[in-house]
Parts: sequence; structure tokens; C-alpha cells
Amino acid sequence: MTNFAANLVLAAAWSIFFGGFTWLTLSSGFVAGYVVLWLLQPLTGTRSSYFLRVWYWVKLVVLFLYELVVSSLEVFWDVITPTHRARPAIIDMPLDVRSDTGILLVTNLISLTPGTLSIDVSEDRKTLKVHAMFADDPDEVCRTLKAGMEKWVIDAVEERT
Repeated sequence: MTNFAANLVLAAAWSIFFGGFTWLTLSSGFVAGYVVLWLLQPLTGTRSSYFLRVWYWVKLVVLFLYELVVSSLEVFWDVITPTHRARPAIIDMPLDVRSDTGILLVTNLISLTPGTLSIDVSEDRKTLKVHAMFADDPDEVCRTLKAGMEKWVIDAVEERT
């Protein structure tokens, strides 16, 4: 049984023990199961990438939500003030992510963030066209997206070799 499946079983058992399948009991059971499985690693003699992968997914969600709030406030401020800082541009961003899932996730996260929009992925899947609302320095926008969202997605989705 994989660690993820074992974690789901422990979360379900936790919910049954506490008398109901609510969002709170399932999520707290998942966290408790994660901790138990992590602590049992030395006893089972196995090292799994599952624990690191869960950490990367949590990091991806939290950092994306942070970016979502910051960019929303930036766009809101630009809209309500009389002077506009927007300098839109279309940027070609080279992609380091290789899997279909990773490319899909990067493009969707960029499109969900106010002020940026994924336009197209090249045929060879190595370049992403992005429309950025605040692109005074297109190279900096590209560096920020690569060091942020793309790196977080690679950590969470791509297999380590």
C-alpha cells in the first residue's frame, strides 16, 4: 500500500473514531496520519518521496494564495487610482517544466493570478507566451514567474531523477 493510500485510510479511521466525515475530521485525520506515517519511517526501513511531495504541494498552495492576494491588491490599486502603472507586454517565457501536468498547472496558475494571462504554449512545449499587465521589465517578470510558480510546480509535480 502506498503512503498516500495509507494516509487516506488513517484519515477515514480518524473520522470514524470521532463520529463523522466532516471536513474538519478528515483534514485533521489526514494531518495526524501524515505525522504517524512520517514517524514510522525508521521502523519500516523505507524512505518515501511522499512526505517531501506533500510538503511541496502545501508550499505551492500557500505561496499561490499569497501571490493571488498580492496581485489582486496590485491590480485593484491600479484600477482605483488616477495614475496607472500598467505597462502591458507579451513575454516569451522558456519552460523548464516538462510533464503535461506540470505545464497545465503552470499555465493555469499564471492565468488565475490577476495581471497575468497564459496565451499559448509552443509546439515543442519549451516556451510559454504570457501577457503581463505590469511588465516594465519583461525579463524580471519572466525571472519572477520562473523562480516562483514554475519552480513550485516542478517541485510538486515532477519526478526526481
